[in-house]
Amino acid sequence: MSLKIRLARGGAKKRPFYSIVVADSRSPRDGRFIEKIGTYNPLLGKTDENRVQYDAERAKHWLDKGAKPSDRVARFLSAQGLVKWEHGNNPNKAKPGQKAQEREQEKKDKEEAAKAAAAEAAAAPAEEAPAEEPAAEEAKAE
Repeated sequence: MSLKIRLARGGAKKRPFYSIVVADSRSPRDGRFIEKIGTYNPLLGKTDENRVQYDAERAKHWLDKGAKPSDRVARFLSAQGLVKWEHGNNPNKAKPGQKAQEREQEKKDKEEAAKAAAAEAAAAPAEEAPAEEPAAEEAKAE
């Protein structure tokens, strides 16, 4: 049985209140749990001592038994040094999706093709210009 230390939501609509519980990882979020070890009230200020309350001794007991804390609970437990929590690092999160990258590549290809065509058009009349001048002189002679 794999154990998780996680939050179970309580409270009214738009007024969340969470219990920090030890539960089987297969049980529902607000369903059956093994033991309640603390509470979390996100409506209180960040400096309020009653915002997060838990029994550190019981948390350590369950961590020793192999319980894995959720990300939010690990953040709470790291304040007392029970677990090591690091901010997630996902450098690929900000990158656009595959379709957006394909559209961007097509746009760049079109721009390059337009520049190449403009360069060819600018070079071609310069070469043809001397050839047109004698024809223009013949037209004036008639």
